[in-house]
Amino acid sequence: MNKNIFLLLCLVGFASTALAEIYKKVDEDGHVTYSNVPIKGGVKLTLEPPVSTGSESSTARPRVKKPTPANFPRVDRETQTKRDDKRKQILMEELEAEKKALEEAKHAYTEGEAAPEVYRTKDGKTRRNVAKYEEKMQRLQAEVDAHQRNVELLQKELDSLN
Repeated sequence: MNKNIFLLLCLVGFASTALAEIYKKVDEDGHVTYSNVPIKGGVKLTLEPPVSTGSESSTARPRVKKPTPANFPRVDRETQTKRDDKRKQILMEELEAEKKALEEAKHAYTEGEAAPEVYRTKDGKTRRNVAKYEEKMQRLQAEVDAHQRNVELLQKELDSLN
């Protein structure tokens, strides 16, 4: 019995910390301080509990599709087809440009690999600047990766249109 009372008190204690009071104070310099402990000159904030989206629940209800309102603007099939065709054309042009940019970035990467960063010492010897070379190669690789991602995303978008 005592064990049950202890557990109940623990649960009540945890629940009360979830609903802690929040205090806000703005000093003369405009610095804002928030606290869960009363602050001299602070104001207690009244906060609404968070709204549940239902996504946390394992028994989430399926979304019910609401019908389109009768006064909602409509587009005829021919106009929509023209819009879809134009969008597809734009995406295809962007994809081709991005593929070209990807090839240029790959070429720049290959050239960068072949041209290590070097410097001459006071005695005339040539030395490799490894840090500068690695920095350059990381930048070139990042460009290749960005163009590759763009190509993949554009292709995915085009595939979804079919």
